[in-house]
Amino acid sequence: MSPSTAKAEMAPRHRKSSQSKPGTGTGTTTVTLEVEESSSSEDATAHRTTHKRQKKRSSWLIFTIGGLAGLLLAGAAAKNQDIGLQLLRDMSLDSIIDVIPVGILKEASDISQREKAAVNYEAFSTGLSLKAQGLEVKYPVVMIPGVISTGLESWGTEEQSRPYFRKRLWGSWVMLRALITDRTSWKQHIMLDKVTGLDPPGIKLRAAMGFDATDFFVTGYWIWSKILENLASIGYDPTSAYTASYDWRLSYSNLEVRDRYFSKLKVHIETARRLSDKKVAIVAHSMGSQVVHYFFKWVEAEGFGNGGPNWVEDNVDSFINLSGSMLGAIKGVPAVLSGEMRDTVQLNPVAVYGLEKFFGKEDRAEIMRAMPGISSMLPKGGEAIWGNLTWAPDDEPGMGDTFGSTLKYALKNGTTVANNMTVSDSLKYLLDTSDDWYRNQISQNYSHGVALTRKEIEENEHNPAKWINPLESRLPLAPNLKIYCFYGVGKPTERSYYIRPVDDATSKLRVVIDSAITGFGSDHGVILGEGDGTVPILSSGYMCTKGWKISRYNPAGVQIKTVELAHEPGRFDIRGGPTTADHVDILGRPDLNELILRVVAGKGEDIEEVVHSDIRAISERVPIYED
Repeated sequence: MSPSTAKAEMAPRHRKSSQSKPGTGTGTTTVTLEVEESSSSEDATAHRTTHKRQKKRSSWLIFTIGGLAGLLLAGAAAKNQDIGLQLLRDMSLDSIIDVIPVGILKEASDISQREKAAVNYEAFSTGLSLKAQGLEVKYPVVMIPGVISTGLESWGTEEQSRPYFRKRLWGSWVMLRALITDRTSWKQHIMLDKVTGLDPPGIKLRAAMGFDATDFFVTGYWIWSKILENLASIGYDPTSAYTASYDWRLSYSNLEVRDRYFSKLKVHIETARRLSDKKVAIVAHSMGSQVVHYFFKWVEAEGFGNGGPNWVEDNVDSFINLSGSMLGAIKGVPAVLSGEMRDTVQLNPVAVYGLEKFFGKEDRAEIMRAMPGISSMLPKGGEAIWGNLTWAPDDEPGMGDTFGSTLKYALKNGTTVANNMTVSDSLKYLLDTSDDWYRNQISQNYSHGVALTRKEIEENEHNPAKWINPLESRLPLAPNLKIYCFYGVGKPTERSYYIRPVDDATSKLRVVIDSAITGFGSDHGVILGEGDGTVPILSSGYMCTKGWKISRYNPAGVQIKTVELAHEPGRFDIRGGPTTADHVDILGRPDLNELILRVVAGKGEDIEEVVHSDIRAISERVPIYED
């Protein structure tokens, strides 16, 4: 399959059903189900069928053995390698036979063989090529990973925690074994205290430290290892590179309260600056980019980091923003509302059974809410960014509806009337239908609006809840700071959903994704737009191409460069190969690694902007202007 064919197959489709009527402005939509006709040759159809079957079989395995692991919090199904062999090594078959459907080990073997047959791109090659061109270590590097990337290990010594002492209950095969054989205890360990947002009594999980904390999620499933390999190829080592891992479950304020995370980060950057006589380059991915933005505010603020207004200018050369979820992700809404997202509702019935057997929707929603850091990914910017019930800046021609209706009801046979919800309505509904402890955690730690004047921006300098939101707080007064935005485009990404009320009066959930809706741009209740498979283009691209060009958000005129990488996944590589732009798999992409190395080696000025998407035109339609 050629790259052009691949992109055509994956492009979001918003075809209006001939029997459907769009919303009337009252927030209602009538939809009938439809079956799309095949429009390709038998060979192409067979290839797509095989590809989809392999993807679903992989997802079935993952959910059956792990349920929650690697999917619900990462936002994408992990493609585990050599699962069958490792499971047999780490646990007895008798311990899992009662919960694993018949045939799982054969399925594991099949996936392992497909992985071994996949196209492999040579490690170290990008770095070695650039080293031959004269690139070498210049700026000390600090890497800040994204959500779920950091392994979490147990340091508790109470009776229930002793079997897991210094073992990873997130990001290891121990996690998978615990999920299967000790699910209740695993859930108790992984959730934070609902009231304090800190450790539950008697339980103590901490972020793993060092490069090992983030290079692999589980054995064989790399995350940052490709970047580390290439950094090492031009001379970086532990004296010049550092991974600032963190417990992504915590709210940003509690990262400092419990772990002194930002204080340690400040000291490390100052030390690296002093010892090398060079400013530091910060490389952050996904949620890590939000952490950096918050850190820039914290480190300057009196009574917090106490660094003063010149700290970033004096200590940071560049901020490399990799697939940054600067304005959140729409998929965060159903994740905390009902424990669902695209990856759960589009599974086949066997996979759904496996998932629900381990962790039902209520369990998943409860776990996600009891990790306040996850909720930092809820979308920011309200209707100005994400649209209203009749319009959104990223609406596509002929789609027959609008992305701005974030949660919408499908009215079957005209018998039900319900109000659709914008992104702001959705967040209000989430908080209004949540327990007090969750509502308090969100309102105390996060803000999702837009500051429309310089006066508001300056007032927000003293409000930590605003620091996570780049539309409510400004960049530091660092005119020599450089921000590089590198992110993927061309992979369908969750943008809005059809929902239905929960009929079970005993359920704690009010609504769930209506997975029966296919057609009218929906696949099992999920409507897709532009992005990298996890973060929509408005979140990854708006601040880079337009938002930070507005002076109140960037009063010092910090230089911003944007490079978009088109998603053209390899046909035989489960991770997408060297031209993937998937939210996580892009970290192994050679040309992304080259961009990173050029910046940290002091050659960032040679990088030219590349924009493949319509983000500039989309950004111009966002109704946020200079004051």
